[in-house]
Amino acid sequence: MKLLLQRVREAAVRVEGDTVGEIGAGLLVLVGMEKHDDHPAVTRMAERLVSYRVFSDEQGRMNRDVREAGGAVLLVSQFTLAADTRKGRRPSFSSAAPPELAEPLYLALIDAVAGHGVPVARGRFGADMQVSLINDGPVTFLLEL
Repeated sequence: MKLLLQRVREAAVRVEGDTVGEIGAGLLVLVGMEKHDDHPAVTRMAERLVSYRVFSDEQGRMNRDVREAGGAVLLVSQFTLAADTRKGRRPSFSSAAPPELAEPLYLALIDAVAGHGVPVARGRFGADMQVSLINDGPVTFLLEL
């Protein structure tokens, strides 16, 4: 599982012109599920996500997590994060989880993050989505298990 976290001032995801998820300040998280991922991995990654310190404290240091900052999380599935790009000019998606495995894990991640008391919005799994954001910093991290 790969999560690309972007600290944002606001973010939204639209499908066919309709807004399906939006947040104010918080984290836009692009989610790539891989074949070896399972529910224990989702639980670990959710804990890691909500406790990852990317928000500034009073001294300007990244010492606060999304809960402490009072932020929200927008989770958007993006299978292309699981691509192998180490060689050639075309990505290989052989390590990406198939939709029948990825979608239940994505939904479980949404529930797990919400279970930590963080407001959660989401994209629509498998849809053609348009994501907009105002990046804050910019601050971007790739989390992997």
